[in-house]
Amino acid sequence: MPDEPRFLLGRGESLTENIAPPRRGGGPEPAYSYAEAVTRLQPMVRDVATDMQTLPALARPDNQSVGVVTMHPQALAKSYHPQTVLDRVGLRQVGSRPSSIRPEKWKRQNEPTTTATTDLFVAGKVESFEYWARLLAAGGGQLPAQIQRIEMVRSLSIDDRLRDIPTDLPQPEPLVLEVVLHVSDSPREDFVLSGFENFVNTLGVLADFDRRIYAGGLCFIPVEILSDRVRQLAEFSFLRVARPISGLRDISPIERAVPQPSLPESPLPSEGPVDPDLRIAIFDGGLDKSTPLSRWARSFDGQGVGSTTPGLTAHGSAVTSAALFGTLDPGEPAPTPYASIDHYRVVDKKSEDDPYELYDVLKRIEAVLRERRYEFISLSIGPALPIENDEVHPWTALLDDLLSDGHTFASVAVGNNGKNLPVEEARILVPSDSVNALSVGSADTVKDGWARADYSAIGPGRQPGRIKPDVLSFGGTQREPFIVYDAYDAPLIAAICGTSFATPAAVRIAAGLRAHFGGRLSSLALKSLLIHSAQRSDHDPSEVGWGRIPTDLQDIVVCDGDTIRVLYQGELPPSQYLRAPVPLPDEQLTGIVEIKATFCYATPVDPQDPSSYTRSGLDVTFRPHALRFTNDRSPDPAPKPFFRRTKFDTEEMLRQDGQKWETTLHATKKLRGSSLHIPVFDIHHNARLAGGATQTAETMKYALVVTVRSVKTSDLYEKVATQYAGRLEALQPLVEVPIRIR
Repeated sequence: MPDEPRFLLGRGESLTENIAPPRRGGGPEPAYSYAEAVTRLQPMVRDVATDMQTLPALARPDNQSVGVVTMHPQALAKSYHPQTVLDRVGLRQVGSRPSSIRPEKWKRQNEPTTTATTDLFVAGKVESFEYWARLLAAGGGQLPAQIQRIEMVRSLSIDDRLRDIPTDLPQPEPLVLEVVLHVSDSPREDFVLSGFENFVNTLGVLADFDRRIYAGGLCFIPVEILSDRVRQLAEFSFLRVARPISGLRDISPIERAVPQPSLPESPLPSEGPVDPDLRIAIFDGGLDKSTPLSRWARSFDGQGVGSTTPGLTAHGSAVTSAALFGTLDPGEPAPTPYASIDHYRVVDKKSEDDPYELYDVLKRIEAVLRERRYEFISLSIGPALPIENDEVHPWTALLDDLLSDGHTFASVAVGNNGKNLPVEEARILVPSDSVNALSVGSADTVKDGWARADYSAIGPGRQPGRIKPDVLSFGGTQREPFIVYDAYDAPLIAAICGTSFATPAAVRIAAGLRAHFGGRLSSLALKSLLIHSAQRSDHDPSEVGWGRIPTDLQDIVVCDGDTIRVLYQGELPPSQYLRAPVPLPDEQLTGIVEIKATFCYATPVDPQDPSSYTRSGLDVTFRPHALRFTNDRSPDPAPKPFFRRTKFDTEEMLRQDGQKWETTLHATKKLRGSSLHIPVFDIHHNARLAGGATQTAETMKYALVVTVRSVKTSDLYEKVATQYAGRLEALQPLVEVPIRIR
């Protein structure tokens, strides 16, 4: 081992340069000629206008309604979005949803098959739909050619708007539902909300407008209704979906701490945190006033929170212990915490039986995060609801909005429902489908030979965000439990297990990197480094995501002699093309060279458009050899696939290149050294709004980590560090990192 550790190389962004955009070929011809499109669509649009006229007047506020425009499966790129058509007829898009359809024809040799596409929700006055129908009846000459990319126009049915609601009960029963409306908090859209209030009053429905939550172009409102009136409720034209309201996750038996008086105590540390200015926000069940963890943790009550229970306090204490110390080693002193804890008590004894508690808890969390910017958040609570592919939950939407600036490292537990059947109910719980947070599941051991703990929820996530959980962290099992301090009798210890403890343990590792290296590591860099250093082995990504993260900081920031690890951090304006070289020595590398790369970025989101949820995307092209070209006319070196598609991607998703909208890209490639010469990643910031083009996109923050390992070049690190001296720099820790002898 060298006298000094070889630390991660920083300032990789100093190597980057802007480049001209590549030449683009035209897309496929539309499946329908202009005349065919006019002939097909005219009766569809006419029927939609007729259907809208038959709705009750109160169901059409301001005489406006919502219809569905289904895109042809070969017309899903943002450049095919029918915005000019909608503008021409006076309609506007208010949302979208992924769907599937068998098109009447397409530009392929085989017969059409049922294929993934997108439903656009379009709104406007009934007269606008009638005007569209008249233009089509007159031959459509004034309509843009984008009508050729539309497969279908139809009305929304009542069944389209209802999700898992019993409406055929022998006797009417009271139900508590979550209603989702196409309406933002813009004053100009007040007519939808006031119209809904007038409409539900005629049905005797109690809508709790004071608890409403806005996210993007959606408004979520809890309502109380008799089951025999649900179908009438679904006639309201701006209602997107109504579904049973979900409760919060229970503290299941596996998440109840069991004191271990027979095991030796773990002495509490005598020091304060490594970085006294660094704080982690935890939202959970609170801490006891006499907690022995008060030296490193302080407790606050969320607004309007009620009385607590011993079980909630014990859970909050265990989560806090995990964030401070990780899993304890019985008989050994606890490690010095990296940061302090601000623990917010946001759940109370009503949480298990109050149908509105889901909304109240979310508002408590939102109030804290809008008032104070935390660099680290740990969230082990949430709805007891597996994610859906075609709808976004308010917890996810609000969390993604709060994290969209990339300032905060947030870790969210995926849930303990991994044993559930059917398998759809074992899927990760809301809000761990957040694209701007790190979703964490449980590994069953800290040792080699690890696997997913059987209770830990599984993926895949929604698209974008198919790889979920993002990572695993040790969360304990009955055979090898997670060890925390007893909530009331530390330094006595207790045994526990659950994703609730894997999650703060993962935040602890990220906070440890920040505490030792300071602000030179952005929150996105921390997320990239954890994913980059995760070990997947041969496990299914639906179970482990990108893999199990290390528990040792050295495994993340220290390189062997034959390895370099380079961190790039920066910002990308929309539509910019950036070339990021992979630093290698001038000499030709020999043998097999392994290159691993991880991109992470943060993005604003469109909750009303789950089919185009993220507003920013990365289009990344790997060019391994600067002197090899596809042909004599190629202005850029030949590309080679790097970020391969996942096992979850359907053939249609591959054709759509939907992976460019994923907020995390991670892959490893093995190449011959002779195939590498000044390799680069060309990076394009692709921006969209509601699935279409936009002129108002914001600059995107990103982080890239690249590792190169050449086993036949034992001094690779020294060669690269020397050749790039003055541009790259080893990130020396501000506080000494404990280094073990390998």
